[in-house]
Formats: sequence, structure tokens, C-alpha cells
Amino acid sequence: MTNAHAAGAHMQAELASQPDTWERAFGMRAEQQLLPAAGARVAVVGCGTSWFMAQSYAFLRESGGFGVTDAFAASENFVNRGYDAVVALTRSGTTSEVLELISGLDSSVHTIGVIGDPESPLVNMVDDAVLLPFADEKSVVQTRFATTALALFRASLGEDLTGAIADARTALADVDPTLAAAEQYSFLGRGWTVGLAHEAALKMRESSQSWTESYPSMEYRHGPIAIAAPGRITWQFGAAPEGLRGQVEATGARFVEHAIDPMADLARLHQVALDRSLAAGLDPDQPRNLTRAVILDA
Repeated sequence: MTNAHAAGAHMQAELASQPDTWERAFGMRAEQQLLPAAGARVAVVGCGTSWFMAQSYAFLRESGGFGVTDAFAASENFVNRGYDAVVALTRSGTTSEVLELISGLDSSVHTIGVIGDPESPLVNMVDDAVLLPFADEKSVVQTRFATTALALFRASLGEDLTGAIADARTALADVDPTLAAAEQYSFLGRGWTVGLAHEAALKMRESSQSWTESYPSMEYRHGPIAIAAPGRITWQFGAAPEGLRGQVEATGARFVEHAIDPMADLARLHQVALDRSLAAGLDPDQPRNLTRAVILDA
């Protein structure tokens, strides 16, 4: 027991609520209109999980014909080069690198914050704040805020999330317990799901201190497949490149690919991460060396 609650209790409740929070974000038409209009040149920034969701949004927006869209880690960026708008994604609204980036932008750049905590300082620093307090979390390990923000982004681009929501309900109700028992995990994605792969690897590292790696699917064959072996899992988000399954299975590793919306598959991974953490006697609500937000001393 930690902090008078069962280990992982917050993470369990929060990851299980994802279909409901996605449904709510899907219906937030007014808030979606605050996001950059078609044709705008946009940079999307964040740290950790938020950076990976920024990558997914950037790919979907640009590939969908809505305009040039780049994703940056807030600590490593080139945002002062002609962007019309900067979207900052942050659960806490207090992350030092994000606040520093926003405060340093030229006043001509329109700023939009997608934020979990409505009382955070970022709310008053941006031109428009999209608030998602219903998706905020108590667990340090982030699950529903990230995917709810991505649901909002996808809906703003005209996607119908009905299928994704249904897939998530099904996936969370039926998680294969053997998925939590591998020695090592490699997560792969293509296009917008590369960000999901990076996020899946981070989730497993944060929650259970597991050995995880992540790559674009086609890059996996350029070296990283060397670690594939019996007792290890290669997990593909979305459709795999032709022939990849066979190459992985030839090593003796297990190839995991679910024919569902990739965001729903990430929700499934969240449950696997929790299960693995608890099996190791850990508490993902209070993971080793981590805090809810990174706030650096001046």
C-alpha cells in the first residue's frame, strides 16, 4: 500500500476510463475550433508523452492536407521560423521547458495550449487554452490525458472516432495476460503510429522499469531486429509492412499485431504495462525517479 491506496489504483481507474474521455473529447466541437485552421503552418510541442502525441498529431494534420505541421520536444526546437501557430500540449501546464518556450515566442505567433490543469500558469500565457480537466490524472504514469488529447486532435481533423472508442472498450475488456510476461519489448509504428510506438515504450519503462525500444517499422530491420529472440515481443501499432511478421517470427520472437484502431491498441498496452508493474511489486502511480511534472529550478 502507498499513500493509503492500492498500488496502481489511480492508473487502473484512469486507463479504464479512456473510451469515455475520448467520447467526450470527440464531442468538444467548440474546443476543436480553437486548434489551428487548415492552411496554417504549425509547430506542436511537448515533453515526454506529450511530445509523442505531438508527433502523431503532426503527421495526421500534414498528411491530411491541413498544412505544414512539425513536432518538437519543447527542450529542442526550432519554432521561431515562420510558424503561424504553436500548439503546446501539457498535462500539468507547469513543465519548465514548455513555459520557457511559450514565453520566448514572438508575439505574432498564435499560441494554443492543450492543458489538463485549468489552474496552471500556462492557461494565462497562451492566446487560446483548450482545457481537458476531465482527463487529468493522479497517477504519475500518464495514460488517458495523452490519448484524450490525441482524440481531440483527430476529431478536429474530421475523423470519426466511433470505431476507435468501440475498439478500446473491447480491447480493455479482453487483455491477454501473457503479453505482460516478455523479457523485452520492441514497439513499432508507421506514419502517425510511430508516436504511439514511442509512447508505448515509455509507458513500459516508466511503469515497470522494463527493457523497451521503439522504432519506425521499416527501420526495425536496419539493425534493431538483432535483439529479437525467443521470450521477447515485437509489437506493431497499425498494419505491419509486408514480410515483417515472418522475419520477426523467424527469430523466435513473438510478433503482436491487433486489427483495431491503433489508439485503442495503445490503451490495451496501458493495461499490459500496469499488469507487468504490479507483477513486479511496483506502484506505477509513484514510479521510481519520476514526478507528475518536471519543474526545473531557475
